[in-house]
Amino acid sequence: MSFTETVKNELARIPREDEAARRAEMLALFRMSGSLITGGAGQMGIEFSTSHNAVARRMLVYLKKDSGLIPAVMVRQGRKLRKKNVYTLAVPPSEKGLRFLQNLGFLPVTPPLQDMDIYEGTEARRAYLAGAFLGGGSVNRPQGDYHLEMVTQSFHFAELIRQCMKSFHLTPKLTDRKNDYIVYIKEGDEVTAFLQVVGAGKSLLDFENVRVMKDVRNQVNRQVNCETANLQKTVDAAVRQTYAIKTILEYRSLESLDRRMQEACRLRMEHPNASLTELSELCGISKSGLAHRYQKIIGLARILQGKRKIEE
Repeated sequence: MSFTETVKNELARIPREDEAARRAEMLALFRMSGSLITGGAGQMGIEFSTSHNAVARRMLVYLKKDSGLIPAVMVRQGRKLRKKNVYTLAVPPSEKGLRFLQNLGFLPVTPPLQDMDIYEGTEARRAYLAGAFLGGGSVNRPQGDYHLEMVTQSFHFAELIRQCMKSFHLTPKLTDRKNDYIVYIKEGDEVTAFLQVVGAGKSLLDFENVRVMKDVRNQVNRQVNCETANLQKTVDAAVRQTYAIKTILEYRSLESLDRRMQEACRLRMEHPNASLTELSELCGISKSGLAHRYQKIIGLARILQGKRKIEE
């Protein structure tokens, strides 16, 4: 089961005793996945489709409880690769259907939409966002890149979703893709906050647990990479210094060098694998002082190598 399905299954089981919250969720579901059915003499009906069984059951309960309408239920196999079942709830046109859609706030369907004026309470807005996600939302599993989005064909509805999310201090972005409009967030903290807003507490905990482990793993990897890089630098420096000392000894005796350079050469030859920090602790000379001496040794080796090339 995908993480999107996990979240939707949890949201579809949240009890909504408050009528305004229940109707706000239903309105967002209709905006996202519903289409009007028109009849004669101003009669109206609606058709609602979803590939999620739990969402279909929730809408069926809502319709019976809040409207007294009994929809026809149809199930067909989807045409896409995974061939998930598509559940369709159809309420035929009637005067009762028209009154229900008007009272719900679904009509008129032309902008400006008044959803946020009708359902202005905090709980209603939480339910509205939950309905929008149930109808057309998706979220990446926490092991991957953080991304949550809701897709609709209505720009005005997408803007309503964005404004509703902003009222909870989220910072969603809005873009278009072909004939769709997408409201999305891409930060882990934002995804967590959204799940909290809509009431998906268990999914939030699962998301955060994976996120914490992911962050710890990334920190460990960064530390290991840093230590590996530092180790490589230590090895490279030791090799250069050892090579320079051997080059000098091909031309001159160790005693011909000044006392400080002699001390640095002996220290490196006695401890060929030690880091500069370790050498500093062994001899009591500062790291910067030792580094300066080894730079002089490497410089002298280059001069002697240059003379040999000239002589050759």
